[in-house]
Parts: sequence; structure tokens; C-alpha cells
Amino acid sequence: MTSEVTNPRAKTMAPWRGRKRVSDAKTSFISVRCTAKERSKIDETARQAGLSIGAYLRALALGDAGPRAVRRPPIERKELARLLGHLGKVGSNLNQLAHAFNRDRSIPGADELNAIRKQVGELRDALMKALGRDH
Repeated sequence: MTSEVTNPRAKTMAPWRGRKRVSDAKTSFISVRCTAKERSKIDETARQAGLSIGAYLRALALGDAGPRAVRRPPIERKELARLLGHLGKVGSNLNQLAHAFNRDRSIPGADELNAIRKQVGELRDALMKALGRDH
């Protein structure tokens, strides 16, 4: 394989080819056969652990998912449904303000804007919580 430094096509290659390589790259591949039910169970437990399947299986086998493990925050469907409802409220408020502005050509009142700002802040906080990032 030619080095990208000496390769004249390096600038036109796909962007991921320019990533810095690590000294202990994962080059070995393990394949395991399982039933659809087993796969579903592995997917679910990895999701609950907040890890990709590979990182989850490495954690089980080796005791550690590794420093570059793909970590995925567990997301609760119920929480996301609640957030979707909040987003609908914000959209409805914005639509009402736009309609009022187009009708009267006046800027909406501070009370309406503060209510929307508060809802957007609550939505942001809830999204950060659902993503596992308390601030």
C-alpha cells in the first residue's frame, strides 16, 4: 500500500483515508453466528450499555471496551416521544407568531417570545438528558 504522503492522488482520495492511523489498529475480524433472537438480545443489551455491538462484546470478553470504543448513549423512547410533543408545541407557537406578523405586520409581544424561549430551553435540556449529557 502506498503512503498517502508520497501518493500524488492523496488530495483527491476519500476524506477518511487522511485520518491519522493509530499504532494498535484493530485489524483482526471475528465472526459469530447466532439466531435472530440472540442477535436481537445482543443488540438490546449493547444499546442499554451505551456501546456498539463490537465494543460491548470486547467489554464482555476482555473486561474493557477499549479507549476508542464507539459509545452510544442509551436513549429512552418514552423520553423522545415526550420531546417530540414539546417540539410540536414550539412549532405551533412559532406558526401562530408568524401568522400574526403576516396579518398585522407587527412584532410579537415579549410574553410570547419569552414563552417560546423557555420551551426551547426546556427542550434543549431534555434532549441533553436523553443523550446522557447533563450540563
